[in-house]
Amino acid sequence: MPLRALALAAATLLAGCGTLPPPASTPEPPVARPEPAPVPSPSRPPQNAAALQLADDSHAQDAVIYALGLIGNHYRFGGRNPDSGLDCSGMVSWIFEQVAGLRLPHNAAQIASLSRPVERTALKPGDLVFFNTNGKHYSHMGIYAGEGRFIHAPSTRGKYVRTDALDSGWFASRISGLRTLRRDI
Repeated sequence: MPLRALALAAATLLAGCGTLPPPASTPEPPVARPEPAPVPSPSRPPQNAAALQLADDSHAQDAVIYALGLIGNHYRFGGRNPDSGLDCSGMVSWIFEQVAGLRLPHNAAQIASLSRPVERTALKPGDLVFFNTNGKHYSHMGIYAGEGRFIHAPSTRGKYVRTDALDSGWFASRISGLRTLRRDI
């Protein structure tokens, strides 16, 4: 009997090792997904861009008044809300959305591409001023307040929304564009 029991145990072990695993499920072919289109971040605004315009030029003056009310608000990179902080393009896009219902991108270069150039002699309160602060043509921006001053949300010297003079040494040498959203008359 012990021989018979040993043979039975060996047969059971061999049968266990000899069984095939259940067939693997056939993998689904990969689903082809289109690549997302790259988002352009122009260093200079294209010459053929369709310029946005304010429905009423009085909104430009309203933007200055609104911006003056934001002085002292905290800077926050990527910020687009006065309650949690603002960066330069977030401040500009927030203000124009509030005063004119005009939704602007949250990117200085893209805002530049949607606005029209204006000569320094034609610069009016509510126009946009752009600066090259980090090697990019439109890397910082603000709203012209009049009398040679602009309102912006800088990331340096206190990190608060503030006013500065366009002709101050540091900013004067970095102006890269003066643009407007006023109607083209």
